[in-house]
Amino acid sequence: MNFEKILDDFDAIVFFDTETSGLEPLEHQIIELAAIRVVRTQTGALRIEDKMDDFIRLPEGEQLRPEITELTHITDAMLQEEGKEPAEVAARFHQLIEGTGTKRRVLLAAHNAQFDLLFTRQLLKGHRLGVELKFLDTLTVYKDRAAYPHKLEAAIKHYKLESKVQNSHRAIDDVCALLEVTKAMDEERADIHTYINVFGYNPKYGISGEKIAGITYHAQDFTKFKRPERLTLPALAK
Repeated sequence: MNFEKILDDFDAIVFFDTETSGLEPLEHQIIELAAIRVVRTQTGALRIEDKMDDFIRLPEGEQLRPEITELTHITDAMLQEEGKEPAEVAARFHQLIEGTGTKRRVLLAAHNAQFDLLFTRQLLKGHRLGVELKFLDTLTVYKDRAAYPHKLEAAIKHYKLESKVQNSHRAIDDVCALLEVTKAMDEERADIHTYINVFGYNPKYGISGEKIAGITYHAQDFTKFKRPERLTLPALAK
């Protein structure tokens, strides 16, 4: 059963991804935000309860740098024609995280979550969440499972998911791919729950951006093999 240990402790997992106008959360902004909210049914199956995929307009007069359009395939025309205001997208993401009813425990999951969380934290300023949030960085998990490179595209190939998902550098495609990659990692070894609120970082470069409250950060070297449980990052970070 996928995510059995996680969904014993959480009411939902929100997988999310951002495309941004640059690398600095205080200088640049999200231009596309996609998320899916995954819950467990009464029969134990996984169900996508809610999803979103929204472009966000740039401030008037600003344009995307050519390298951002080349990477994301998002153009200024797309943002102008289909983009929404940041406040509208923030409210929608807030709603998706919160869910409905009495579900109060939510796990936010992203690949290289430190980056995406710093950007979404800026977007959600002023939106107070009424749920208990914890975080999962699937990049940290994958670095304990396989040799470099560790991008989502590499994980898709490693778990032979090419016929099942797409990696297009579009946020919604990457979110759906991330769900399948995380399921594959959970089936491979059911220790993903030990990585909650534990983020690895490259010791050569250090932690990227500000530390996020509640996260344990620990240096994580590259490896050419699947680490045994006693040498995974959560075990080393204890």
